[in-house]
Amino acid sequence: MLFNSITFVVFLPIVFLFYWFVFNRNLRLQNLFILVASYVFYGWWDWRFLLLIAFTSFCSWGSGLLMQLFDNKELTPPRQIC
Repeated sequence: MLFNSITFVVFLPIVFLFYWFVFNRNLRLQNLFILVASYVFYGWWDWRFLLLIAFTSFCSWGSGLLMQLFDNKELTPPRQIC
């Protein structure tokens, strides 16, 4: 699916309406829906690259968990030896 195709002209309003009006006020469902819509958009071009975007999503998710873990711990700076 290309940005200048008729398919995208139909796809974008459907995703927009679902995101704002169907999954309204539920951030978890909104995020899950936009993830699935992104996979559909990316896979529409060539489904063989879906593994690549899934791997990228997994790495981003894991990095976010690690950042949250280390943000909650107070890290002490290393001591300097004079």
